[in-house]
Amino acid sequence: MKLKISLNETLPTCCTVSRDTPQPTPTDFNHRNPISSKSTVDSDMSLVPGGVFSMGTDYEGAFSSDGEGPVRKVYVDPFYIDKIAVTNTKFARFTKETGYRTEAEKFGWSFVFYLFIAERADISSLQSPPGTPWWKRIDGSSWRHPEGPSSNLKDRMNHPVVHVSWNDAIEYCNWSGKRLPTEAEWEFAARGGLEKKIFPWGDELTPKGIHRCNIWQGTFPNYNSEEDGFAGTAPAKQYEPNDYGLYNVAGNVWEWQSDWFSSTFHSRGSLTEPDHNPQGPKRGTTKTIKGGSYLCHDSYCNRYRVAARSANTPDSSTGNLGFRCASDA
Repeated sequence: MKLKISLNETLPTCCTVSRDTPQPTPTDFNHRNPISSKSTVDSDMSLVPGGVFSMGTDYEGAFSSDGEGPVRKVYVDPFYIDKIAVTNTKFARFTKETGYRTEAEKFGWSFVFYLFIAERADISSLQSPPGTPWWKRIDGSSWRHPEGPSSNLKDRMNHPVVHVSWNDAIEYCNWSGKRLPTEAEWEFAARGGLEKKIFPWGDELTPKGIHRCNIWQGTFPNYNSEEDGFAGTAPAKQYEPNDYGLYNVAGNVWEWQSDWFSSTFHSRGSLTEPDHNPQGPKRGTTKTIKGGSYLCHDSYCNRYRVAARSANTPDSSTGNLGFRCASDA
């Protein structure tokens, strides 16, 4: 999938990008993730035992502006979480039963990575957010048409749904009787019971030479050698799960969290006395995302670590951003 093109701007991020102007969405920026009093649990979820763990990292390779540190003690109650990210199959059922249209469909466009654009076009003439020339605004792109209006979901129904905003994820959760996980719940589950490890399986990216996640290999953003088997999204159940039975909590697609994002809010409390079931700040302008994606590469953006975090506005959607659901135990 190599494409030669001049991309002179660089930025140490593979993260999702935000819509460049405020969009008319129904979002109330003061509300939190609604939690149903009758949380649905199904066979596609894992029971996470809860307890105290060390959240965050003081890893020297982290981006200080992300607020990954300091390492602090956190307690979470037992909860259920989806073993895999919500797939195109499940999201299609949701839209069929409810008639729901995603925000990308309402706005008429979303962001697509430039190598994947389905329609032939002069790449340099397409709109990009400042500092991220590899992201292009593509009219007609959405979860149904991930690379543009002439693309489809053939052979990808078992892949994570993408081009979904935080608001879209909340609507799906409400329909399914579930909710989004808090950042603390997600990180606890992603660690799989391992303490202070870099990845869900340990500290080595490819233990015994085995790829455990879908990230970028090669030279970003022009060439992906696909050593892990994929250029774009992988099936939601690809690779080995962690010890809690969760798949792809490193790489593949970023996942929305319920929390508003702050790089400093969590540093105000005690580092030794556990913070119980933290939910982040009460207000904000961007929502936390976790996990990294198929565009992450260690040479410039290693946010596929379990402690890594980033953020995006609740109305934004891209080709590497999805979600999974949680429920109360």
